[in-house]
Amino acid sequence: MAEEEAETLTLTVEGGADERRLDQWLARQLPELTRSRIQALARQGALTDAEGRPVGKLSAQPRPGAIYLLTLPPAEPTELEPEPIALRILYEDGDLLALDKPAGLVVHPACGHSHGTLVNALLWHCPDLRGIGGERRPGIVHRLDRDTSGVMVVAKSDRAFQGLARAFAEHDLEKDYVAVTHGAPPPEGTLETQIGRSPANRQKMAVLRVGGRRAVTHWRVEAALPGGLCRVACRIETGRTHQIRVHLASLGTPIVGDALYGRPALDRRLPHPPGRQLLHARRLALRHPVTGAPLCFEAPPPPDFAPYL
Repeated sequence: MAEEEAETLTLTVEGGADERRLDQWLARQLPELTRSRIQALARQGALTDAEGRPVGKLSAQPRPGAIYLLTLPPAEPTELEPEPIALRILYEDGDLLALDKPAGLVVHPACGHSHGTLVNALLWHCPDLRGIGGERRPGIVHRLDRDTSGVMVVAKSDRAFQGLARAFAEHDLEKDYVAVTHGAPPPEGTLETQIGRSPANRQKMAVLRVGGRRAVTHWRVEAALPGGLCRVACRIETGRTHQIRVHLASLGTPIVGDALYGRPALDRRLPHPPGRQLLHARRLALRHPVTGAPLCFEAPPPPDFAPYL
């Protein structure tokens, strides 16, 4: 395996920051890192300002327009270990497994998440999974963000991996989500844009005029909710990073609880402030990657959606 390199993230404080402390603001921008991890990196000199000077005072309030650079060290190679993490399995045969991923579960090991991932759980459940599709992501053909819940499928054999990879590449399946948003988009519609890395904040994806990759999201309003909120059904043709989150935010209706693209100040005023973005993959329909039989997997939204259903 090629040796991984350190990654430097550039973060700009845009407008006013709701947080009173810099470490709180950084944790909001980088939901994959804990506040204690950010503090530890700062103590190691990994956090600097735009001039390259170390930033050590994380209790200071972030200043609008300030630019910070955070260097993440390369992940140390670790042997993937099976871990007895409970899974809600929706379907399983010799080639395929479908599950309902809970919010908070990282799909595969990455920087800051070497253990406690879905891959670790899958290796416990399916000891023969190693080597199916990749050394670090065995069986994984697609993924959900850490704080997005819902239906995922996993390949348990090489032939299933190839079939699933082809189905996702050719968009030969149906992926339906439900989200709760601040504000209401038009009753229904389709967004077809280019999505790529934001030039202003490398941790964000953005709708781009030039570059990026084609992204198509269809949406339909399911219900208006108290407090100016809305429940929205989304079906995606493509699977770009953060696609639904970026598209709904670009309509001016970001997902409730989305720390990266949303409205944290409004989230905190809600009667039931969510601990994550309220986005759930509730249905995945496809053909079995080996037999060709039609399959449809569904999972109801978890309890944190209850106040909005």
